[in-house]
Amino acid sequence: MTQAPRSYDFICFGDELPGILALVTAAREYRARTNQLPRSLVMFKGNSQEGVGGHLVRGRLAYLDRSSVPLSIRQALGLDDFGDPPAIYKEFLTRAGVRKVALDPNRANTVLRQMLSEVGADILSRVEIASVVRSGDRISEIQLTRGESYRGKQFIDCTVNAELAQAAGVKKLPGFASLGLPDAELAVTLVFETEGLSPSLLKATEDTYLRRFTDPNDSAAQRWLDIAAGGDPAYKQRIVRDLYYPNGQLKRMDIGVDYIDVYSEALPIAYHSFRGTKMELTPTNAQFDNPNIAILSNPNRLSWNGLLFFVNAAQAETLARNAARPTPEMLREMSFVEQWLRSLGATSVRPAPELYIRHAGTITDVVQPLSGAQMMAGGVSINQALGSFGYAFDARGGIHGADVRAAQVGAPSPPFKQPLLNVGMYHALLKSIPNLAVVSPASGFDGQASTAGRIVEFNVAVGQGVGIAMCLAQLSGRNLNTITNAEVRTVLINSGRLPRIYGVYDATETARVTSFERLMAGVPIYTV
Repeated sequence: MTQAPRSYDFICFGDELPGILALVTAAREYRARTNQLPRSLVMFKGNSQEGVGGHLVRGRLAYLDRSSVPLSIRQALGLDDFGDPPAIYKEFLTRAGVRKVALDPNRANTVLRQMLSEVGADILSRVEIASVVRSGDRISEIQLTRGESYRGKQFIDCTVNAELAQAAGVKKLPGFASLGLPDAELAVTLVFETEGLSPSLLKATEDTYLRRFTDPNDSAAQRWLDIAAGGDPAYKQRIVRDLYYPNGQLKRMDIGVDYIDVYSEALPIAYHSFRGTKMELTPTNAQFDNPNIAILSNPNRLSWNGLLFFVNAAQAETLARNAARPTPEMLREMSFVEQWLRSLGATSVRPAPELYIRHAGTITDVVQPLSGAQMMAGGVSINQALGSFGYAFDARGGIHGADVRAAQVGAPSPPFKQPLLNVGMYHALLKSIPNLAVVSPASGFDGQASTAGRIVEFNVAVGQGVGIAMCLAQLSGRNLNTITNAEVRTVLINSGRLPRIYGVYDATETARVTSFERLMAGVPIYTV
């Protein structure tokens, strides 16, 4: 039976961190200007009983990718290790007790619920869109398959596949279509937590593997290398060589205050030899990669981001629409990981209930797309900048077919230098739907841009700006897509929230990325 629609001012579809913090920012700005709380709603496909906070909470992705700022710039400007993050992100990290990069998912869930409660936001989970109603060019209502309807004035879509935008009729390019690779997608990860394996035990285990894998007289270790290399002598030689730094030192893990950075493939080699599979993503569909490990509430509770699964564009979209649930095949691979880790001393191994889906296509029809070349050129101008962010064009697991296509079209070969860019929001605002913003890896990224722009910290900077813009649009009666970066920047300045701005234009590398993106897309280099 169809129920009477419930009405809200701000609706966020999806519960990824950038969307929630955008909604909180909008509600706070509204309260500051009117002394009243707006009506706000977060609705998402996952199960709220498993936590609120998308892939950081239900996906258990505890190791945060932080902004990377060159030491020279940090020293010149007196910045911290990760530069100057958005104010709303700094608040979240502080409240969640993050010391460096480790975010305990349980604490994150608590803090996000608190922040939403503080602005009077409702939470609705396990939703499925039946249809999106538009009034003229604006979204007016979301109708769910279970008969409920929710009306709103301003909308955020923070899902990895821009599901609300798609339902509203926005075109989405699959995979990396803007690089001529519409079927290619980034690998997905099933994050898991272990107990019983201390950092010191893990380091000792890696040291043992490193010593054995680099000993040509260790016949058992040589057999393990043969298995991990898939019987390919050249590949075996390469993976042994890659256990060393150029100076001849072995690549040993680094244990920090709340993280373990793993630089060698010693642990992946050991796993794949145990598993009996080649240490490569595409032929096996699963790879145990160098893990990023977060040290959680006690030193023996670790969160691992390293178990990759190959997906194409269609599979990534299907997984996203299925609330990011891992497939039976993925859970079967996870069972082998658990067996191996228990053999090393783990007493508990628990996979996350949801996958970490890095990317699932990008939308079109945004106010101003953002390309990798524009990132390398420093992003938006200083007088439009809402913050600054640095990160590599990181396609973990690779973009399948990119190397072959680059060779075919004569494009420069990655890797490229890391961009350090000033952040704006026009790539998140829709031209055809003036009250919708997409704040996610599916925003209007072109070329290489999404491999850096998919990172949470970047999208929170965008989301903070979008949240302010939503409030300005709501109170002025203007369309969201007409609010400018400069207007939002003024609000940030007046409220003391504008971070330091330090984007860098690298002319040489911008030219290389421009050439790469245009040739991959099939655009002649001489076009403007």
